[in-house]
Amino acid sequence: MEVYINHKAVDATGVGNLADLLEREGLAQPGTAVATGNTVVRRDSWASTPLEEGMKLTVIRAVCGG
Repeated sequence: MEVYINHKAVDATGVGNLADLLEREGLAQPGTAVATGNTVVRRDSWASTPLEEGMKLTVIRAVCGG
């Protein structure tokens, strides 16, 4: 199965949910926000959010500085 993270194709074969995918890709860090379909997915919902073929995810990370 293929999903897209920030417009980059990612093979998600065998990955069960959003939390597992983000962990595998090294993106499940504090300060990370994820949206799909222009809707933010709450961190406490990542594990219950199933992946779908062609799913488009936007992942952003807060950083300090200016």
